[in-house]
Amino acid sequence: MRFRHSDGTAVHLAYCSNVHTAEDLDGVIAQLAQYAEPVREELGADLLGIGLWLARDVVTELAARPEAVTRLRSELGARGLETVTLNAFPYAGFHDEVVKKKVYLPDWADEERLAYTLDCARVLTGLLPEDAERGSVSTLPLAWRTSWPTERADAARRALDRLTEGLAGLHRETGRRVRVGFEPEPGCVVETTVQAVRELRGLDPEWLGVCLDACHLAVQFERPGAALRRLADAGLPVVKLQASAALQADDPSDPAARAALEGFAEERFLHQTRTATLAGVSGVDDLPEALAGGLDPGAAWRVHFHAPLHAEPEPPLRTTTPELADVLGWLLGKERALCDHIEVETYTWSVLPEALRPDGPQGLVRGMAAELAWTRDLMLRLRLTADSAQHSTQRSTQQKETVA
Repeated sequence: MRFRHSDGTAVHLAYCSNVHTAEDLDGVIAQLAQYAEPVREELGADLLGIGLWLARDVVTELAARPEAVTRLRSELGARGLETVTLNAFPYAGFHDEVVKKKVYLPDWADEERLAYTLDCARVLTGLLPEDAERGSVSTLPLAWRTSWPTERADAARRALDRLTEGLAGLHRETGRRVRVGFEPEPGCVVETTVQAVRELRGLDPEWLGVCLDACHLAVQFERPGAALRRLADAGLPVVKLQASAALQADDPSDPAARAALEGFAEERFLHQTRTATLAGVSGVDDLPEALAGGLDPGAAWRVHFHAPLHAEPEPPLRTTTPELADVLGWLLGKERALCDHIEVETYTWSVLPEALRPDGPQGLVRGMAAELAWTRDLMLRLRLTADSAQHSTQRSTQQKETVA
């Protein structure tokens, strides 16, 4: 879906396909028919954005075979879909039985992370709608915080210089502009906007910036206004917002709250948990560790568990959707749009407590459509307007390309 800010900026809204499992091109294309197109139809939208997650094997095939990019672009167009952003944080195996800290590998000290990200950017130049101002690729915040000695940090900084050169070269070659956003996440080398400024200041804002994840921001108890001013003062643009919400227990000492939290302590993904007291923010690397006594239950806990945006859990738990609304207000509710790529990223549908999981593919379609509708309605309340004329024009253009 596309919207228009009062300053004239075209703002793109998409959902992230890392909720789906395929790691080959045929599987990615099958997901467009099974999920993305039905989500668009459920919303009654002429055009739906999908932020693709393309695993390493898929990107390798697409980067080596231009005809494969053409096939994917045609499939998108035929189904009323468009892609302006890729999620290149997970490299592969994102739906393995156990992912946890493997999602941070390879990190930015590893040559393969640079190669994968540039390949993603190249593929995106072939998928971008003709009238899109630019594309975006989100990536991990350098590395997990441990095993990060000076020599690895130095190697990562050199990789970022080469990333800038590669993106500029890609623009000269293709005429398409792609920016990369580093996504602060609890437990990583860059987990807050303070650390983003420390580690990323001085990057070329024409090509590099921050991917702000509203769930992560909330888990670290960062205030959106202060965080965004901090980034702006450091010259770090918000390349992309991941519209997401964390899980919150206001009183984790309450037996009912602890019992409810135990239902979210699952084995696939890492669920960093934080609390904020007068002494500052403290936390542990996973929810089971917090429940086992590793975190003080004297103040509210926030859990890195991407909760569906449209449906609050049963009390005594809640989500941080008010904080997400605040973030969107700062980014899109002012005189100038501070971000033009918004991606709903709830990849945790399959690991929700069993009673909350969607009932088959149709249940997931309804859930994702409801999340997008929640976000759409909030953006409309911020006085953005639905860009329906561009929807119709863009879809017509894509259909002509498909027929050709």
